[in-house]
Amino acid sequence: MTPAEEPVPVPVLRLPRGPDGRGRGFESRRRHPARGEAEAQRARARLRRRFLRALAAARGRPARFWLRAGVRVDATFGAADREAAALLVEALRTPLGLQEAALLRGPDVLCFRFPLP
Repeated sequence: MTPAEEPVPVPVLRLPRGPDGRGRGFESRRRHPARGEAEAQRARARLRRRFLRALAAARGRPARFWLRAGVRVDATFGAADREAAALLVEALRTPLGLQEAALLRGPDVLCFRFPLP
């Protein structure tokens, strides 16, 4: 064997025992969420459902949007993607004119409102 072909010994990394003494690693949290975490998750789910219902109620209604640049625009709300990263609007009235359809970036929209029936 030439020196280039000689096997190189590889050190073995041994992890210390975990806090419970049974396994290896450092995960000390329980696998199931604590009671407070479960309640917080239910609250987030409730708020998410309310947000999605509000988006569904806004569809086809005139809406006013306040944008990050200090601009206020009016449009007819169309739809939003799953994370509200983009909002589809129609008949967008801006200071520069009227756009038949447009996508508003979610991070640029500070808030919007629409009338309820």
